[in-house]
Amino acid sequence: THEGFLLPDTYSISRHLNADELVVLLTENFTSKLTPEIQAGFTAQGLSLYEGIIIASIVEREAIIPDERSAIASVYLNRIAIGQKLEADPTVQYAIGNPQNWWKSPLSYADLEVNSPYNTYIYNGLPPTPICNPTLGSLEAVAFPAQTPYYYFRARCDGSGLHSFAETFEEHLANGCE
Repeated sequence: THEGFLLPDTYSISRHLNADELVVLLTENFTSKLTPEIQAGFTAQGLSLYEGIIIASIVEREAIIPDERSAIASVYLNRIAIGQKLEADPTVQYAIGNPQNWWKSPLSYADLEVNSPYNTYIYNGLPPTPICNPTLGSLEAVAFPAQTPYYYFRARCDGSGLHSFAETFEEHLANGCE
């Protein structure tokens, strides 16, 4: 599969292009945008190229506001550094997704118990593959994350798409909606 390697972008495509040619075009664009600097950034985070793309795919699904990508990436990298589970809702959404409701939201407690290698609430480490095709901004956020003390984040209660970040689980709970 090419999931994770088909860069969301603007393309000029011939109407005569077949599916195989389209995949080649998309993957070539991905390769051209994946600069040596981004690859070096992944390495500096202790990640392989594939691991960086997996995390970027999770960041892509989490970040509503592009400016938060690097802070969200920092949370996941901080968790990985101490061996903490990622506990990323988008990985569970991917695990339970279906064509009628691919990105279920909100998730139920039962959803968080689904036995899947993509369920990062149950399994430690990264899911086996990317869960979507990350944008260049999400790839850069993982390669060059914000340096934060955060291990938690959750959507703010105001519907803005912004997140509240926390260092401790207690602070994280306090950021919850009433």
